[in-house]
Amino acid sequence: MVSVEEYGQYETAWCPGCGNHAVLKAVKKALAGLGLAPHEVLMVTGIGQAAKAPLYMNCNLFTGLHGRALPAATGARLANPELTVIVESGDGCSYGEGGNHFLAALRRNVNLTLLAHDNQVYGLTKGQASPTTMQGMKTKAQPFGQPSMAFNPLAVAVTMRAGFVARGFSGEIDHLAGLIQEAVRHPGFALVDILQPCVSFNKLNTFSWYKERVYRLGPEHDPTDFSQAMNKALEFGERIPLGVISRTDRPSFEVGAPGLARGPLAKRSLNRDELRRIVESYA
Repeated sequence: MVSVEEYGQYETAWCPGCGNHAVLKAVKKALAGLGLAPHEVLMVTGIGQAAKAPLYMNCNLFTGLHGRALPAATGARLANPELTVIVESGDGCSYGEGGNHFLAALRRNVNLTLLAHDNQVYGLTKGQASPTTMQGMKTKAQPFGQPSMAFNPLAVAVTMRAGFVARGFSGEIDHLAGLIQEAVRHPGFALVDILQPCVSFNKLNTFSWYKERVYRLGPEHDPTDFSQAMNKALEFGERIPLGVISRTDRPSFEVGAPGLARGPLAKRSLNRDELRRIVESYA
C-alpha cells in the first residue's frame, strides 16, 4: 500500500491560490492510488512555474531545457520500460518552445504521460501571452490584446490520433486524479491538459470563470468516436468539457522498436568491442 505521504511535503515557490498547488495534490493522489512507489516513477520537466511541480515530490526526477522535456522522457522510457514516465510542465513549455517535440510525441506514441498545466500565460516570466492565450486577451506584453488565434492542443492531439487525450481542472482534484490514473494506465502516449488558473497574471481565465463553464463529460460521450472527440476538443468558451476526450488503440512505439527486442537497454551490459567497431566505421 503506497501513501500520498511517501511523495513528501515541500515548501513551494508558488503564489497563494495558484492552481499548481491543487495539481500537485492530484498527481500525488493519483500515483499513490495506482500503487506506484516513488522509486518506480520518473518525473521529467522543463522550465517554468508548472515545471517546478516535480521538484516538490519525492521520486526520480530529470529537469531538462525549456520545451525539451519530452525528448528526455522518451529516451528514459525507451531505455527502461519498467519505469512509469510522466512529463509535467506548462502550456508555454509544452506547446510553445516544446511544440515540435509535442507533435513528435503524438506521432511516435511512446508509452508516457504528459501533464500540461494550462494557465494560458507564461507565469514564470511575468505573464506574457502563451500559445493557449485567448485571442484578444490583454497582457503586459500584449497591451492591445493577443493578436493570434489560440493553439488548441486537444484538437491537434485528436487529429493526430493520440492514444489518450483528456482535459482536467485544478478546481476538481479528485476528478483530475482519476484522469491522471487513466492516462498512466493507457499503453501509449497520453495527454492531460489541465486548466489551472494563474492568480497573478491571468485576470480573465480565473477560478470562478472556469467554474461557471466547465462540465464533466457523461457516458453519452464516446471517446473512441473521432467525430465526437473532435467536437469536444473544439468546444471552449461558454462551455468547456472535462474528462476523456479521445482514446485510440494504436500500438505503442515500444511494440515495434527492434532495439528493445532483447529487453530494456538500461539492464544490458555494454559491449565495448561492438561500440568501438561502430565508431571506427565512421572514420
